Amino acid sequence: MIRVLVCDDQALIRAGFVTVFGLQPDLEVVGEASDGAAAVREALRLRPDVVVMDIRMPLLDGIEATRRLAGPDVAEPMKILVVTTFNLDSYVYEALRAGASGFLLKDAQPAELIDGIRTVSRGEALLAPAVTRALVGRFGDRVRPATAGQDDRLAVLTAREVEVFRLIAEGLSNSEIAGALVISHETVKTYVSRILTKLSLRDRVQAVILAHRTGLVT
Repeated sequence: MIRVLVCDDQALIRAGFVTVFGLQPDLEVVGEASDGAAAVREALRLRPDVVVMDIRMPLLDGIEATRRLAGPDVAEPMKILVVTTFNLDSYVYEALRAGASGFLLKDAQPAELIDGIRTVSRGEALLAPAVTRALVGRFGDRVRPATAGQDDRLAVLTAREVEVFRLIAEGLSNSEIAGALVISHETVKTYVSRILTKLSLRDRVQAVILAHRTGLVT
Protein backbone atom coordinates (compact mmCIF):
# COMPACT_ATOMS: atom_id res chain seq x y z
CA MET A 1 0.00 0.00 0.00
CA ILE A 2 1.09 3.55 -0.76
CA ARG A 3 0.37 5.65 2.33
CA VAL A 4 -0.75 9.18 1.42
CA LEU A 5 -1.12 12.39 3.43
CA VAL A 6 -3.48 14.95 1.87
CA CYS A 7 -2.71 18.62 2.61
CA ASP A 8 -5.07 21.34 1.36
CA ASP A 9 -6.87 24.21 3.06
CA GLN A 10 -10.10 23.60 1.13
CA ALA A 11 -12.25 20.93 2.76
CA LEU A 12 -14.05 20.03 -0.46
CA ILE A 13 -10.80 19.40 -2.31
CA ARG A 14 -9.44 17.29 0.54
CA ALA A 15 -12.67 15.29 0.60
CA GLY A 16 -12.48 14.78 -3.16
CA PHE A 17 -8.90 13.57 -2.99
CA VAL A 18 -9.66 11.23 -0.10
CA THR A 19 -12.62 9.75 -1.99
CA VAL A 20 -10.69 9.22 -5.21
CA PHE A 21 -7.63 7.78 -3.50
CA GLY A 22 -9.77 5.54 -1.30
CA LEU A 23 -11.15 3.79 -4.37
CA GLN A 24 -7.69 2.58 -5.37
CA PRO A 25 -6.58 -0.83 -4.06
CA ASP A 26 -2.98 0.31 -3.60
CA LEU A 27 -3.56 3.74 -2.00
CA GLU A 28 -4.36 4.48 1.62
CA VAL A 29 -5.02 7.99 2.97
CA VAL A 30 -3.45 7.99 6.42
CA GLY A 31 -4.16 11.59 7.32
CA GLU A 32 -5.24 15.09 6.30
CA ALA A 33 -3.99 18.61 7.02
CA SER A 34 -5.70 21.95 6.42
CA ASP A 35 -2.66 24.21 6.80
CA GLY A 36 1.09 24.06 6.28
CA ALA A 37 2.00 23.78 9.94
CA ALA A 38 -0.33 20.81 10.36
CA ALA A 39 1.07 19.30 7.17
CA VAL A 40 4.59 19.29 8.62
CA ARG A 41 3.40 18.00 11.98
CA GLU A 42 1.29 15.19 10.52
CA ALA A 43 3.94 14.20 7.97
CA LEU A 44 6.56 13.82 10.68
CA ARG A 45 4.15 11.87 12.86
CA LEU A 46 2.75 9.56 10.17
CA ARG A 47 5.77 9.25 7.81
CA PRO A 48 3.60 8.72 4.71
CA ASP A 49 5.04 7.43 1.44
CA VAL A 50 3.76 10.49 -0.44
CA VAL A 51 2.57 13.91 0.73
CA VAL A 52 0.09 15.59 -1.60
CA MET A 53 0.78 19.27 -0.90
CA ASP A 54 -1.15 22.40 -1.82
CA ILE A 55 0.93 25.56 -2.24
CA ARG A 56 -1.32 28.27 -0.85
CA MET A 57 -2.22 27.37 2.73
CA PRO A 58 -2.53 29.38 5.98
CA LEU A 59 -0.02 29.49 8.85
CA LEU A 60 2.72 27.99 6.67
CA ASP A 61 2.62 27.86 2.90
CA GLY A 62 3.27 24.70 0.94
CA ILE A 63 6.71 25.85 -0.15
CA GLU A 64 8.05 26.22 3.38
CA ALA A 65 6.27 23.04 4.45
CA THR A 66 7.93 21.22 1.56
CA ARG A 67 11.33 22.66 2.47
CA ARG A 68 10.98 21.43 6.05
CA LEU A 69 10.01 17.94 4.90
CA ALA A 70 12.17 17.48 1.80
CA GLY A 71 14.70 20.31 1.64
CA PRO A 72 18.48 19.94 1.24
CA ASP A 73 19.02 19.97 5.01
CA VAL A 74 16.54 17.18 5.72
CA ALA A 75 18.23 13.90 6.65
CA GLU A 76 15.38 11.71 5.42
CA PRO A 77 13.49 13.77 2.83
CA MET A 78 9.91 12.83 2.09
CA LYS A 79 8.34 12.53 -1.32
CA ILE A 80 6.19 15.57 -1.99
CA LEU A 81 3.74 15.90 -4.87
CA VAL A 82 2.66 19.52 -5.18
CA VAL A 83 -0.82 20.04 -6.57
CA THR A 84 -1.59 23.63 -7.52
CA THR A 85 -4.56 25.52 -8.95
CA PHE A 86 -2.47 27.83 -11.11
CA ASN A 87 -0.45 26.58 -14.02
CA LEU A 88 3.17 27.59 -13.40
CA ASP A 89 2.42 30.35 -10.94
CA SER A 90 5.40 31.99 -9.28
CA TYR A 91 5.33 29.50 -6.41
CA VAL A 92 5.80 26.31 -8.43
CA TYR A 93 9.47 26.77 -9.27
CA GLU A 94 10.24 27.63 -5.66
CA ALA A 95 8.40 24.52 -4.49
CA LEU A 96 10.54 22.37 -6.77
CA ARG A 97 13.68 24.01 -5.43
CA ALA A 98 12.40 23.37 -1.93
CA GLY A 99 12.49 19.64 -2.60
CA ALA A 100 9.19 18.70 -4.20
CA SER A 101 9.40 15.64 -6.42
CA GLY A 102 6.98 17.07 -8.96
CA PHE A 103 3.68 18.80 -9.44
CA LEU A 104 0.32 18.48 -11.08
CA LEU A 105 -2.58 20.84 -11.61
CA LYS A 106 -5.79 20.47 -9.64
CA ASP A 107 -7.75 20.19 -12.87
CA ALA A 108 -5.82 17.05 -13.82
CA GLN A 109 -7.89 13.94 -14.43
CA PRO A 110 -8.17 11.60 -11.42
CA ALA A 111 -6.17 8.97 -13.29
CA GLU A 112 -3.32 11.46 -13.79
CA LEU A 113 -3.24 12.34 -10.10
CA ILE A 114 -3.30 8.69 -9.05
CA ASP A 115 -0.55 7.84 -11.51
CA GLY A 116 1.43 10.83 -10.22
CA ILE A 117 1.27 9.50 -6.67
CA ARG A 118 2.41 6.07 -7.80
CA THR A 119 5.23 7.58 -9.83
CA VAL A 120 6.47 9.73 -6.96
CA SER A 121 6.26 6.79 -4.55
CA ARG A 122 8.61 4.81 -6.81
CA GLY A 123 11.13 7.64 -6.77
CA GLU A 124 10.55 8.26 -10.47
CA ALA A 125 9.22 11.79 -10.15
CA LEU A 126 8.50 13.35 -13.51
CA LEU A 127 7.08 16.68 -14.57
CA ALA A 128 4.67 16.43 -17.45
CA PRO A 129 6.68 17.21 -20.62
CA ALA A 130 4.53 20.18 -21.62
CA VAL A 131 4.75 21.61 -18.11
CA THR A 132 8.52 21.12 -18.04
CA ARG A 133 8.97 23.07 -21.26
CA ALA A 134 6.71 25.87 -20.07
CA LEU A 135 8.40 25.99 -16.66
CA VAL A 136 11.84 26.39 -18.16
CA GLY A 137 10.54 28.93 -20.63
CA ARG A 138 8.95 31.09 -17.96
CA PHE A 139 11.71 30.80 -15.37
CA GLY A 140 14.63 30.47 -17.76
CA ASP A 141 16.44 33.46 -16.31
CA ARG A 142 16.58 31.70 -12.94
CA VAL A 143 17.94 28.38 -14.12
CA ARG A 144 20.22 29.25 -17.00
CA PRO A 145 23.90 29.79 -16.27
CA ALA A 146 25.39 33.25 -16.12
CA THR A 147 28.01 32.25 -18.66
CA ALA A 148 27.69 30.00 -21.66
CA GLY A 149 29.19 26.54 -21.75
CA GLN A 150 28.65 23.16 -20.19
CA ASP A 151 29.42 22.66 -16.51
CA ASP A 152 32.26 20.32 -15.51
CA ARG A 153 29.87 18.34 -13.32
CA LEU A 154 28.60 16.59 -16.43
CA ALA A 155 32.06 15.20 -17.22
CA VAL A 156 31.21 12.05 -15.23
CA LEU A 157 28.58 11.10 -17.83
CA THR A 158 29.25 9.04 -20.93
CA ALA A 159 28.27 10.43 -24.32
CA ARG A 160 25.13 8.29 -24.33
CA GLU A 161 24.19 9.39 -20.83
CA VAL A 162 24.58 13.03 -21.84
CA GLU A 163 22.26 12.35 -24.76
CA VAL A 164 19.63 10.84 -22.46
CA PHE A 165 20.14 13.65 -19.94
CA ARG A 166 19.49 16.23 -22.64
CA LEU A 167 16.22 14.56 -23.60
CA ILE A 168 15.14 14.43 -19.95
CA ALA A 169 15.81 18.16 -19.70
CA GLU A 170 13.76 18.80 -22.82
CA GLY A 171 10.77 17.26 -21.08
CA LEU A 172 10.57 13.87 -22.77
CA SER A 173 9.06 10.96 -20.88
CA ASN A 174 10.81 7.58 -20.66
CA SER A 175 8.65 6.24 -23.49
CA GLU A 176 9.45 9.24 -25.70
CA ILE A 177 13.17 8.88 -24.99
CA ALA A 178 12.99 5.18 -25.85
CA GLY A 179 11.33 6.03 -29.17
CA ALA A 180 13.78 8.81 -29.98
CA LEU A 181 16.86 6.68 -29.30
CA VAL A 182 15.34 3.39 -30.50
CA ILE A 183 16.04 1.59 -27.24
CA SER A 184 13.81 -0.25 -24.77
CA HIS A 185 11.86 1.42 -21.99
CA GLU A 186 13.81 -0.61 -19.41
CA THR A 187 17.11 0.58 -20.90
CA VAL A 188 15.95 4.18 -20.54
CA LYS A 189 15.05 3.58 -16.89
CA THR A 190 18.54 2.18 -16.32
CA TYR A 191 20.14 5.24 -17.93
CA VAL A 192 17.98 7.62 -15.90
CA SER A 193 18.84 5.86 -12.65
CA ARG A 194 22.56 5.87 -13.50
CA ILE A 195 22.49 9.58 -14.41
CA LEU A 196 20.75 10.55 -11.17
CA THR A 197 23.25 8.51 -9.16
CA LYS A 198 26.32 9.92 -10.90
CA LEU A 199 25.12 13.50 -10.51
CA SER A 200 23.84 12.98 -6.94
CA LEU A 201 20.35 14.05 -7.92
CA ARG A 202 17.26 12.85 -6.09
CA ASP A 203 14.85 12.89 -9.03
CA ARG A 204 14.17 14.13 -12.55
CA VAL A 205 12.94 17.49 -11.35
CA GLN A 206 16.42 18.26 -10.04
CA ALA A 207 17.87 16.86 -13.26
CA VAL A 208 15.89 19.31 -15.38
CA ILE A 209 17.01 22.26 -13.27
CA LEU A 210 20.67 21.15 -13.32
CA ALA A 211 20.66 20.64 -17.08
CA HIS A 212 19.58 24.25 -17.61
CA ARG A 213 21.91 25.63 -14.98
CA THR A 214 24.88 23.86 -16.54
CA GLY A 215 24.08 24.97 -20.07
CA LEU A 216 23.38 21.48 -21.42
CA VAL A 217 20.14 22.84 -22.82
CA THR A 218 19.04 26.44 -23.27
